[in-house]
Amino acid sequence: MTIMATLLSILMMFIVMFARIKRDQQPTSLKRIILPPIFMSTGFIMFLFPPMHVQFLYAVESLLIGMLLSIPLILTSKFEINGSDIFLKRSRSFMFILMGLFLLRLGMRFYLEEYVSFYEAGGLFYILAVGMIFPWRVAMAYKYKQLLETRKKSSPIG
Repeated sequence: MTIMATLLSILMMFIVMFARIKRDQQPTSLKRIILPPIFMSTGFIMFLFPPMHVQFLYAVESLLIGMLLSIPLILTSKFEINGSDIFLKRSRSFMFILMGLFLLRLGMRFYLEEYVSFYEAGGLFYILAVGMIFPWRVAMAYKYKQLLETRKKSSPIG
C-alpha cells in the first residue's frame, strides 16, 4: 500500500506542476485563489473513519510544520498586472521549491510510517498539507487584494 501511495503522490505532484504552468497563462481572480482550499477542506471527512484518527499533539505538530513549510510558497507567489488582468507571476524557484517540499514530505512519510499506521500517516500529512496551503492561499488573497487596490488608485477613472 505504501508503494501505491508513493506512486500516486508522485503522479499528483506532476499534475500540480502541470496545472500550475497552465494556470500561469490565464488571469487569476480571488475566486481562483480561495476555492481550492475550500474544496480541500472536505477531506476532513476522512477523520470520521476510526483508523484515520490521530493523536492531538501529532495533529498540532503536523499543522505547525505545514505552516512553516508554507513560507517558501508565500515568498515565491507574486502577482503582476498585464493589461486589465492580474496574473500569478511565475517564479523560477517555485517549481524547485514545490519539488523540494514534495521530496521532504516523502522522506518524512517514510520515516513517520515506522511509528504510526499507514492511515494515521495519511491523516497527518493531510493536516500538514492544510497547514501549508491555507496560509499560502490567505497570503495570496491578501497580495491580490492589495494589487487590486493599487490598480484602482492608479487608474485614470478611479
